[in-house]
Amino acid sequence: MAPNPWYLVENAAEIPSPTLVLHRSRIEANLRQMVAIAGDPLRLWPHVKTHKLPELVALQVALGIVRFKCATIAEAEMVAGVAGVRDILLAVQPVGPQIERWIQLASRFPDIGWSAVVDDPGVVASVQAAASRSLRKPLGLWIDLDIGQHRTGIAPDRVRDGLLQSVRAASPTLRLEGLHAYDGHLGIPDLAERTRLCHEAFAPVAALRAALETELGHRLQVLAGGSPTFAIHAARADVSLSPGTTVLWDAGYAHKLPDLPFQPAAVLLSRVISRPAPRQVCLDLGHKAVASEMPQPRTVFLNLPDATALSHSEEHLVVESPAAESLKVGDVIYSLPWHVCPTVALHQEVWLAENGRATRTWTVQARSRRISL
Repeated sequence: MAPNPWYLVENAAEIPSPTLVLHRSRIEANLRQMVAIAGDPLRLWPHVKTHKLPELVALQVALGIVRFKCATIAEAEMVAGVAGVRDILLAVQPVGPQIERWIQLASRFPDIGWSAVVDDPGVVASVQAAASRSLRKPLGLWIDLDIGQHRTGIAPDRVRDGLLQSVRAASPTLRLEGLHAYDGHLGIPDLAERTRLCHEAFAPVAALRAALETELGHRLQVLAGGSPTFAIHAARADVSLSPGTTVLWDAGYAHKLPDLPFQPAAVLLSRVISRPAPRQVCLDLGHKAVASEMPQPRTVFLNLPDATALSHSEEHLVVESPAAESLKVGDVIYSLPWHVCPTVALHQEVWLAENGRATRTWTVQARSRRISL
């Protein structure tokens, strides 16, 4: 008898829908792949924005991964609460009240190494002023480089236009950790082309690093790439790596990046709530349950073949499929989110599946913008 498909949950009848089910064995396999590609868990600074879960941070710490990237103060506070974490990088430049919140967090967890990306001399000055009032040990700064995404950061050839001087002048309150070079725009399906463009984008970073090390007289760290270029940057022996989606993977990356050895581990469990017309069913899988920032398909169905989305609203997803005729109201439908990171953030809790059963819930702690600070 053939085994059940990996995504099925034996006790689905007990699970309210819509929800997200995380499959532990697949998560653990993905984490082992991350360490294998990096070659050393200490090279990894995985981004927690994908999952926002302290339990997944703990699984990574158990494998020797002790450095993490965060997008929000809440994510940073969530990570800091996990035993064994050594370093936390705030990967969004702190501005306004976020500066004081970040410094309060660093004061609460003095045994952790705290750092943030910066691309603006004014922010450096503000952080220095705030840190000098309350911190006894320096905070780290990473110069955020724009290497093609044109979202944040400063072009490598403009680093000396004031930013470097402001960081150096802030010593000893702040210390320059290194260069942060994120290339999230390089999700090209063709591996050869992705590799070529990755090397092309990284060349100015390598040149800047060499020049600054000569000028400063000491080594600088480089934290490079995201999930699509993870394995490419891993071949550079002298850089650290910050994949994020690799922990859970999703249908979008599985489709675009078949060369990477990760497997989807997060499954949306939904139900048929109506049959509005022949060959059509309505699912309880609206905008509030699956990320909807992109065109359809926003989810890839695992047990509803050839399904096509017809309409999508807050609580409803109407799809058409030849298989719809065999479904009845209440049937469970499984699917993979196209983009898992914002999908996780829509759920207050997720279910953990072990050995084919959903065994417990985990609170998505850092989906909140504020935990305590």
